[in-house]
Amino acid sequence: MILSQISYVDCFAFLVFLAPQLLIQIGIFPILKWLVPALPSLVVVIPYQFLRERFFTPYEQRAPFIKKATPFQDIVIRFVRYAFANMPAFLGRVFFSKPVSLPFLRFRMLRHGIVTSPIRWTEIKRPSFKGVWIVHDQQEQPDVIVYYCHGGGFSMGSSFFYMEFLLAWVALLKSAGYRNPALFALEYTLVPDATYPTQLHETVAGYEYVLSLAQSSTRIVVGGDSAGATLILSFLLYLSDHTELRHQKPGLAIMISPWVTIVSRNNRNTASDYLDNSSLELYGRQYMGSKVSPDDPLVSPGKCKDVKKWTEASPEKGWYFLYGSEEVLGPETRALIDILKSTGKEVDQWEDKGGIHAWPVASLYLGATREERLAGLKSIVEAIKGRIY
Repeated sequence: MILSQISYVDCFAFLVFLAPQLLIQIGIFPILKWLVPALPSLVVVIPYQFLRERFFTPYEQRAPFIKKATPFQDIVIRFVRYAFANMPAFLGRVFFSKPVSLPFLRFRMLRHGIVTSPIRWTEIKRPSFKGVWIVHDQQEQPDVIVYYCHGGGFSMGSSFFYMEFLLAWVALLKSAGYRNPALFALEYTLVPDATYPTQLHETVAGYEYVLSLAQSSTRIVVGGDSAGATLILSFLLYLSDHTELRHQKPGLAIMISPWVTIVSRNNRNTASDYLDNSSLELYGRQYMGSKVSPDDPLVSPGKCKDVKKWTEASPEKGWYFLYGSEEVLGPETRALIDILKSTGKEVDQWEDKGGIHAWPVASLYLGATREERLAGLKSIVEAIKGRIY
């Protein structure tokens, strides 16, 4: 199921679904406490900056992302950048929640004449983990399974916000020739409801569940974006230290804009990316809690510089990284790739020139053409098809 670009009508519909949930989950006074001081930036400053930099700044002086972005993409990312740097996580959490995301997806489907998705999903709730199971045919065993962890700074996000992306991924796997592709998206506990190592334990439990459904561990592709990719990296390091799982490593790892090192001097703001390093560090320290060292590789995988350890942690068929050249997290991602290449495992990368954080996910919604919307996902499916067969 592959829908068209997000439209202004979609944006209005999203606000319609969002408004009551903000009132229900947050309340009017906390909302106004943040919104009223933010109005000058939202109504005046951001539109002014957009007009000035988009239409009155010489092309060669524009930020790399602005040079390649459409006006719609540009203005959306500007608002996202402001929200990430200034909006409290408890507000952002509502934006990405199931009660907002799922009705919005159904609205998008109806707008395209789709009443029921041709690919089914089921919520899985167990004492040690929960998530969403997506499969092309529920009556047959999958021949490939993607195990995915969503991003959101550990503080916000849900699998339902990613559902359109995940459904498109399964659809493309089917088109690529897999008989019955499936995907399990983990719904890990968000901060501040729990901190590390709760999320890591849930990731391990989710993987064990996927193992029970797979033909073999080598038919499993693990992946994630941003903080979700951090959990997958931590999980793979954890796996290498536990005998019962060490011999059941996945076949391939897909890393979309991974948050490799939670706190690092190399995580620096750029003119293009919407991430803000100060907010990242705040979210990261909240995830770690007060009893964990930021140098612990299981909480901050980039702290592991041991080639032998990464050799033991690497999936059987290696790695595939996707990230933008303008990312705040880019330097640490490149450093990890260099270490992984020393392991002898196959490590491929797709660096989007002028690209920003998690663009393979965002472009599915914001891409101006079908080709642009699916570029990242198609490269992921090609990587999977080339190694899991």
